Amino acid sequence: MSRETSAIDYGSMMHDAMRGLIARILRDVARDGLPGDHHFFISFNTQHPGVDIADWLRERYPDDMTIVLQHWFDALEVTDAGFSVTLNFGDSPEPLVIPFDALRTFVDPSVEFGLRFEERGETETIDHDDVVEEAPFAEVEPEEDAPRKEAEVVSLDKFRK
Repeated sequence: MSRETSAIDYGSMMHDAMRGLIARILRDVARDGLPGDHHFFISFNTQHPGVDIADWLRERYPDDMTIVLQHWFDALEVTDAGFSVTLNFGDSPEPLVIPFDALRTFVDPSVEFGLRFEERGETETIDHDDVVEEAPFAEVEPEEDAPRKEAEVVSLDKFRK
């Protein structure tokens, strides 16, 4: 491969690093539980290969689904490829298997941290303010004495040609 035709795929490398970060966080939670007020909103593509959810959930969420890991979840297991967890849907525990490649967003509103994964072929530039407004959760009010911080949302489109 010549240097003129090859390029470093920073986008893929960043996605891999971000997925590795999420895997590390989830492994810690599987081992030790959620610390403090931390909780996660995780959205994923329900049509992605390897996603294993109940048929009724796939019918209800044909493209995207957002899950919350907070008060009740069970059997959280993390592999290099993804994670599985059992969540309660209306008093009906349902196991879910979610590959990391299916993730679209990972948000921890307790510390205003979020990651957003862009699918290959998406060319729309994402405005930081738009991402924050579209977050699938109520705005977290800071404590009275705490200074307000900007949310950390990572979008890789800025770095792509």
